[in-house]
Amino acid sequence: MRFLHTSDWHLGRSFHRVGMLGAQAEFIGHLVATVREREVDAVVVSGDVYDRAVPPLSAVELFDDALHQLADLGVPTVMISGNHDSARRLGVGAGLMGRAGIHLRTEPSACGTPVLLPDAYGDVAFYGLPYLEPALVRDEFGVERAGHETVLAAAMDRVRADLAARPAGTRSVVLAHAFVTGGEPSDSERDIAVGGVASVPAALFDGVDYVALGHLHGCQTLTDRVRYSGSPLPYSFSEAGHRKSMWLVDLAADGSVTAERVDCPVPRPLARIRGTLEELLADPALAPHEEAWVEATLTDPVRPADPMARLAERFPHTLALVFDPDRPPDDPDVSYARRLAGRDDQQIAEDFVAHVRGTGPDAHERTVLRDAFDAVRADEAVREVAR
Repeated sequence: MRFLHTSDWHLGRSFHRVGMLGAQAEFIGHLVATVREREVDAVVVSGDVYDRAVPPLSAVELFDDALHQLADLGVPTVMISGNHDSARRLGVGAGLMGRAGIHLRTEPSACGTPVLLPDAYGDVAFYGLPYLEPALVRDEFGVERAGHETVLAAAMDRVRADLAARPAGTRSVVLAHAFVTGGEPSDSERDIAVGGVASVPAALFDGVDYVALGHLHGCQTLTDRVRYSGSPLPYSFSEAGHRKSMWLVDLAADGSVTAERVDCPVPRPLARIRGTLEELLADPALAPHEEAWVEATLTDPVRPADPMARLAERFPHTLALVFDPDRPPDDPDVSYARRLAGRDDQQIAEDFVAHVRGTGPDAHERTVLRDAFDAVRADEAVREVAR
């Protein structure tokens, strides 16, 4: 069986102040053309179809158009909800859509119920594991402590139990939306850390033939059988080095896997440039970036006059401007943002306690802070689901 693995469409999202709906529509057209031209048997979409729980109408219309195009091809599609999606909204009409070959898997309770797609060698079982917010699904999976690893392990136990009851030789594909250890994140993914832990081990998915991951925006191979497709378009300048693509996966009769990257069309390359304003305006080595979307970091010791307007004369698609004067780290004028760079909420809170009290929090206090952050994040997830 040949299937196309994609994820993280983020329909409705913009790139800085640039609307991406046209580029997203172009990607959908590219996906449909790839399905047709490469004789694809199935499409899997591993979450974050939309960028937010209540997407704009234009994004919903594009999604609807994508489903119609895929259904018209007669190629089945299996799709799960991600942490940016409202699972309940995305899953509306799932029963009816399933009759047209569009299989939406948004309910945690259905993790162990596969979509069965046959080929010449028997059935392939596609198991959809939507994003599992630990605080919201702990009762469903009967786990004592809500964490990503515990709830995903419980979901995979259901997958393996179902697979074991099927005829010998049944091949299996798992769709999951998670941060798996070894994956390289970017700045455009929403933090999903619980208890200070965001990632789960790849070994958690042992026992299946292929794992189609979503959440991280860079295309990457963790093992031959565990891969991220990444987002088809860039959504932050931290993705400047990404090659945007999908995985075209061939699953053989014995369950062995071969995978090929299929490049996605992107509207413009990304470039991150750094230096004083005069250096950036004069450096001939930067000529290849003159038509790119640009993030410019200025290192001038004093903020120059009209930097954006002057940069735009050479780099007309400059979208982001960062001021980072070259100063020693202990300089009192180093910006607050620079001092906090790379620190998560827990670390910032602990530093604040140490600054105010003169000593950092003890083990019990760190646990209280961690539980408070987790409770706020879980409450936000509940509010999104209820909207």
